[in-house]
Amino acid sequence: MKGRPPRVRTVVACLLLACAACATGPSLENRGEITGSPGDSGHLTIGSAGFTESDVLAQLYSLLLNRAGYHTRLLSVTNREIYEPALESGRIDVVPEYAATFADWLNARTHGPDAAPVGSPDLATTMRALRALAAPRGLTVLPPGRAVDQNAFAVAASYAREHRLRTLGDLGRSGLPVRLAAGDECVRRPYCAPGLRKTYGIHVTAIDPKGVGTTPAKKAVQDGQDQMVLTTTTDATLDQFGLVLLADDRHLQNADHIVPVVNRARAGSKGVTGALERLNTVLTTRDLARMNEEVDGWRRLPEDVARGYLEAKRLIPSG
Repeated sequence: MKGRPPRVRTVVACLLLACAACATGPSLENRGEITGSPGDSGHLTIGSAGFTESDVLAQLYSLLLNRAGYHTRLLSVTNREIYEPALESGRIDVVPEYAATFADWLNARTHGPDAAPVGSPDLATTMRALRALAAPRGLTVLPPGRAVDQNAFAVAASYAREHRLRTLGDLGRSGLPVRLAAGDECVRRPYCAPGLRKTYGIHVTAIDPKGVGTTPAKKAVQDGQDQMVLTTTTDATLDQFGLVLLADDRHLQNADHIVPVVNRARAGSKGVTGALERLNTVLTTRDLARMNEEVDGWRRLPEDVARGYLEAKRLIPSG
C-alpha cells in the first residue's frame, strides 16, 4: 500500500555512525550539576531503534511536535550503545524508551555490567531509579503513559480452556509440565524460566530456542509441540495463532512503560514536553499493538498509521 509523501526527512544511520566517536555527553566533572535552563531548539532529531514499534512511536512524536511548531527529522539507529551517547550529545534530541529496560541499561553503563538491576515491577520505583541515572547525563525522562511493552507468556486458547488457565499463577498451581518456546537466553534470565519457576512454581521442563514471539515459536505452541511462548504485551498476532496471554498476576515482569526521553539542553522545554505528554492521555498497550499489526500485517507505513491514530484521537487535525 502506498502512503502519502513523508512530511519529515528520515536520516540514515550512517550519518550518526560517522560521528559516533565524537558523541559524548556532559563531562564527568559536570554530571550531577546540570543546572541550565531546559532548551527549546526549533529543529529536533527524533531517534528510533529501528523496529516497528519504535518507528511508530517516533512518528507519533514527530507529528505531535510538528503540530506544536517544531521541525523534525527521523534517525533510525538499531544499537542503543550508539543512540544513547548521541542523545546525550544532542545529535539526537528525543527517543521513545522503555522505563525498566532503559534504567537497567543506564545503571550497567554507570556502575558496570555486574551492577544489580534497578528496574522493578513497581513503576514509581523504576521511574525514580531511571531519572536519577538519566539526569546527570543531561537527559530528562518524561512521565510514563498507560502503554506498556513488557515480556508476556501465551498459551493456546484451547489449552487455557481445557485447564482453566487465566493467569501464570493458575499454570503454576496446575503442576502441568511446560515446554517453553523462547530465546535461548531464557534459561538464565531472571524474568524468564528462573522467574517462572521461583515466582509461580511453573514446571518448565525445557526451553525450545525459537526466539521471542517469532512465528516459529508461536506455531510450535499452536501445534502443541510446546505449551507456552515468550512474547510481548504488544504482540498483535496472537489471535492468528489461536493464542492467549496469561496474566502476570504476581508481577514478575518489570514496569516497561513507554517513556519519551529528551536531551534537556535542546528539548527540555515545556513546548516539547507538553506536546509529547499529550500522547499519555490516550495511548494504551492495545492501541500500540493495533498499530504494530497495521504496519507488520497490513504493510502500512508507520507514518500513515501514526497519523491516522492521532487524527482519530483528535490530537492533530485531519487532512
